[in-house]
Amino acid sequence: MKKTDNFSLENIDMIDLELLKVLQKDAKLTTKEIATRVNLSPTPVYERIKRLEKEGFIEKYAAIVNAEKLGLQLTVFCNITLKEHTKEIGNKFVKDIVSIKEVVECYNISGDYDFLLKIMVKDMKHYQSFVINDLGSVKNIGSAHSTFVIGVIKQNYAVPI
Repeated sequence: MKKTDNFSLENIDMIDLELLKVLQKDAKLTTKEIATRVNLSPTPVYERIKRLEKEGFIEKYAAIVNAEKLGLQLTVFCNITLKEHTKEIGNKFVKDIVSIKEVVECYNISGDYDFLLKIMVKDMKHYQSFVINDLGSVKNIGSAHSTFVIGVIKQNYAVPI
């Protein structure tokens, strides 16, 4: 099987995969409720979950917050091309981007662009301010191409298992 870090995927079985599926759907379930869903008793479920956490299969637990209820009505995907490509410049770009709160995701990508940013803002005026004040202060950006989300068809935070 495939090796990942210091452990092997051979250490994970179908019950572990089912536990991960259940936790991705609702991490607030009690150990007893999870145990019922995977047909085990609570103690082995608890031990398996702790092992999955320790081995890094479960990175953290988080609440999925409704952005619109917080006034974040506009989601933008922004493709970024850097002017220059050196290790120092790339590292500086990443350091600057991760410090900007409106950037909720950042991917280093291949193809015509270097990075893909997912940005969440209140509205177009907020995005304009973001581009001028925040993105505009990041050095070495050659171009930025914005795509505005007009409707969400599918949004899934779960890893396909």
